[in-house]
Amino acid sequence: MNSSGIKSILHPLRIGEHIARYPIIQGAMSVGVSGAKLAGAVANAGGVGVIASMGIGLNSLYFHKRQRGSFFTANQLALKDEISKARIISPEGIIGVNVLVATRDYLTLAQTAAAAGANLIITGAGLPLTLPEFTVDYPDVALVPSVANVQAAKLICETWKNQYNRLPNALILENCQKVGGHFSQCEQANFPGFSIEWVITELREYLAQQEKSIPLIITGGISDRTEIDQILGMGADGVQIGTRFITTEECDADLRYKEFHLRATPEDIVTVPSPVGKPSRALKNAFAEMAISSISCANADLSLLERRCIANCLESCLCRDTKKTYCLLQALSKAACGDIENGLIFSGANLGSGDRIISVSELMAELTC
Repeated sequence: MNSSGIKSILHPLRIGEHIARYPIIQGAMSVGVSGAKLAGAVANAGGVGVIASMGIGLNSLYFHKRQRGSFFTANQLALKDEISKARIISPEGIIGVNVLVATRDYLTLAQTAAAAGANLIITGAGLPLTLPEFTVDYPDVALVPSVANVQAAKLICETWKNQYNRLPNALILENCQKVGGHFSQCEQANFPGFSIEWVITELREYLAQQEKSIPLIITGGISDRTEIDQILGMGADGVQIGTRFITTEECDADLRYKEFHLRATPEDIVTVPSPVGKPSRALKNAFAEMAISSISCANADLSLLERRCIANCLESCLCRDTKKTYCLLQALSKAACGDIENGLIFSGANLGSGDRIISVSELMAELTC
């Protein structure tokens, strides 16, 4: 909203060769929260729909626990299926796939997504320094790294420019103070005057020096039109929204998972330790309280923390390597499948924007009108 009180116009968002009607990307949420149904619906409504690839094959018919390597094959096959389903829902919309650098099969899944017809590949949980090498055969597929700070953005841009003669098609900047799920520590958060606007300005200045325009998208704590306008007013080209899309009819998670989010209040947000070695923002439940106690209390009851490694999915995992914390894959999947007390429920910091489950089209209308 501008100074006169009139809402500004939301301009289309161009990422590489792809143009979304609205500058809204739906955040990827694992395991099994943002699949084909959600991504297809968002794409149909004029945003960018995103399928989360982490553990996508876990609950598929392709995964056989007793077959070595079955998990990674299952992920590839299930990802192809989800992209195909999303494309049936939205033949002309923009469909992206999120891949996590911290997973062992991230480059394989990036190639799979590109070959299966994804329009965008969004990366998170690490620096995708070699990604262009593995997608070179798919020049129309836009590459969009997520970064936690300006230093990470600079490293990616300089590395890609020097080694591959290209730049990212867009960058997603995480607001570490509000983003859901894993977040990097806000090293500068205690500096006087620190704000997401300060980081946006600094990164904008760097991107302006590049030979081509790189759209800047902000994620973390954005839940309504007012907040979208605030972020765009700071100099961003678009926003990525995750938590608000959980309480939609098309969200791929169990109904109990959606209702748990509806009932949650800001006081329910807690910081939970994770096997990837980073803090994570989640909702308070029995599992979260036990995971927190596992770090702070030597005699804590840890009966809810599943520590069996069934997939060897992460490059570095405290659960697998040191028997600490819990299996992230199973914790996220259990919650998304409806076991809301015994699983991990990620959430962004802004809650309370919705009071009922609505359709994606209704939510997109609310965010864009």
